[in-house]
Amino acid sequence: MNMPLCLCDGFSYAQYEHLGYLLGYPDPAQDLYTAPELPKDIPRIQLRLAGEKRKHNEGRVEVFYEEEWGTVCDDDFTIHAAQVVCRELGYSDAVSWSPSSKYGKGEGRIWFDNVHCTGNEKSLAQCESNGIGVSDCKHTEDVGVVCSDKRIPGFKFVNTLTNNINSLNIQVEDVRIRPILSSYRKRNPVTEGYVEVKDGGKWKQICDDEWTHMNSRVICGMFGFPGDKRYNTRVYKMFARRRKPTYWDYSINCTGNEAHLSSCKLGHTLAIKANSTCEQGTPVVVSCVPGRAFAPTPMAGYRKAFRQEVRPDYQPLVRLRGGAVVGEGRVEVLKNGEWGTICDDNWNLVAATVVCYTKLKLHQAQTRYRMKTNAISARMGPVHMNEVKCSGFEKSVTECPFNMDKDSEGCSHEEDAGVRCNVPAMGFQRRLRLSGGRNPFEGRVEVLMERNGSLVWGTVCGEGWGTMEAMVVCRQLGLGFASHAFQETWNWPGAVNADSVVMSGVRCAGTEMSLSHCLHHGEYLSCPKGGGRFAAGVSCSETAPDLVLNPQVVEQTTYLEDRPMFMLECAYEENCLGSTFSSTPANSYRRLLRFSSQIHNNGQSDFRPKASRETWVWHDCHRHYHSMEVFTHYDLLSNNGTKVAEGHKASFCLEDSECDEGIEKRYECANFGEQGITVGCWDTYRHDIDCQWVDISDVKPGDYIFQIVINPNYEVAESDYTNNIVKCRCRYDGHRIWMYNCHIGGSFSAETEDTFPGLINNQVTHR
Repeated sequence: MNMPLCLCDGFSYAQYEHLGYLLGYPDPAQDLYTAPELPKDIPRIQLRLAGEKRKHNEGRVEVFYEEEWGTVCDDDFTIHAAQVVCRELGYSDAVSWSPSSKYGKGEGRIWFDNVHCTGNEKSLAQCESNGIGVSDCKHTEDVGVVCSDKRIPGFKFVNTLTNNINSLNIQVEDVRIRPILSSYRKRNPVTEGYVEVKDGGKWKQICDDEWTHMNSRVICGMFGFPGDKRYNTRVYKMFARRRKPTYWDYSINCTGNEAHLSSCKLGHTLAIKANSTCEQGTPVVVSCVPGRAFAPTPMAGYRKAFRQEVRPDYQPLVRLRGGAVVGEGRVEVLKNGEWGTICDDNWNLVAATVVCYTKLKLHQAQTRYRMKTNAISARMGPVHMNEVKCSGFEKSVTECPFNMDKDSEGCSHEEDAGVRCNVPAMGFQRRLRLSGGRNPFEGRVEVLMERNGSLVWGTVCGEGWGTMEAMVVCRQLGLGFASHAFQETWNWPGAVNADSVVMSGVRCAGTEMSLSHCLHHGEYLSCPKGGGRFAAGVSCSETAPDLVLNPQVVEQTTYLEDRPMFMLECAYEENCLGSTFSSTPANSYRRLLRFSSQIHNNGQSDFRPKASRETWVWHDCHRHYHSMEVFTHYDLLSNNGTKVAEGHKASFCLEDSECDEGIEKRYECANFGEQGITVGCWDTYRHDIDCQWVDISDVKPGDYIFQIVINPNYEVAESDYTNNIVKCRCRYDGHRIWMYNCHIGGSFSAETEDTFPGLINNQVTHR
């Protein structure tokens, strides 16, 4: 049985330490955690984090006392109290706290009210309060905390209560799959081995006496694998007899849909018999099944470790859009042949787990979880699902129950649900670095390549280097999106011993996880200018703009105009007319297909032209500066995809025409003003301005496809290029023209899109 991928922000990379890809954890000998010694008069309590819409390091604060779980009231609660809670749970610090039952209402007693902490207490029970169990609060006032991801080095869970609590969340420093068999030590990623937890600064095995398939399901999921499989138990039993394991003191109890091991419950304390906590068993072993794209490969086959595979015979029902890395983004589902979003009402980790499982099974591409789409651009189109409630075991989020009466009621695209899934740690980021920049987000690109039998650092040839290549670099390093691509890096000296070019001819589609997966020259390099200061460089950003053209505006504003030749002088200068213009009599006219364009910036940062202000070109006819050479393409295509007429905006004056409520305009072209499109604003190019047309003077009557592509040369980085295209059906009878079925490219099912041939965005063959 395949299992859904679990999600977490506290992703563990410890299992890859032996490969030398990632930095290890702090030396356990340093700053080891010491269990607190509390005065006898302080009540003994245990804490846990619980509730809805949360990650493993945040949630409603719950207290176990007198064999009953209860909550804490938010009255007088401060960040100092949150600090005490987080440290008592094994986290190094508190990030924030939340009042008014943000994580849902708890049950049972409210054990603490009017809590006053200094931040130095060793237990929440040491803080001043009304007294344990004394409260006038309701569960609508339950307090929650957000703790840092970082665990206290050497932290060890200590059960301070006399009774055995088997419902506490598991609190360990780290988890890993340690490969035991030599064949698995050489594979990347690691898919089989001992399950080990780091406790008290030491790695320990888990006894398999009470281990279940659901536990394996969670372990495999948190490392980015969709399922587990059988393994050779005999070999591992032989290994355990030869080398005595060091066992953890507890068993684990997972239901199977947890996002992380730390969300599972603590099982029984294992009795110590003959200096062993697992007398009748052996260490737990898991053998995980990776998606096809992450199939294990020997280290020699590193370049082939990731393969994008899409089944041509299958139409997926779920997809992700707008994320910085593979497996992150806004969730979209296919319904009635049209892609739409999911409202985040009741959206939680369980539903996100189901989404990631679906994506893993079909496209083999996952990263980590993100709850909301605040950092993922919204889109136009329908909202298909609302108030989704998944059990965690569905094969697709489309199988989860949802409120069918409230598909989009009260939901805007600001509430689109998103995820960040787990992917297997492939170590890609250790083969690439930025050098010489002013901050970690910029610099000369340096790659680790094999040359003459050894791995060496070197530069990438800057010739042909562009936005798509820069996007892959930023993704590989986990730095978000590319903001700029540089073909020369004079201001970034980089490492002196890495000046030589080790990679050239790089051409990326923009979707790759590693630069080595892009097309590039092999052993025989070709880079006339060489490396050093002529090497490729990038500047990365955590956010990016996202331009989306409103298809309804195009459809509603289309008309024909027969324009006299003497009124087309400026258009002729901008090359906005058909090829037969020069042979047209001066007293004649040209027939123009006119329409309006309303271009929204639905991203998370402003859209700015690539060219710097001092290089803009003044256009005397139109009386404004041109900031981009090519901003849009307008094409009229036959039904078989052949171009019969074309138009374009040679260079646009980018400015804010209108904005959403509460957002102020920032860009205006007048008087050499700044150019751009603010987040939440749109730039409208009315049907009656020059070049806002396609010259169809030479087009015969018939049925056609009209296509608009924004930012066609990828000059400016965006979070999503797939929505930069609008396609329409078009009928021309020689006198009138009709535009219908206008839609954003990719917003319909594959069957519908197949009837709209033409440019396909984000394909390297079209660049």
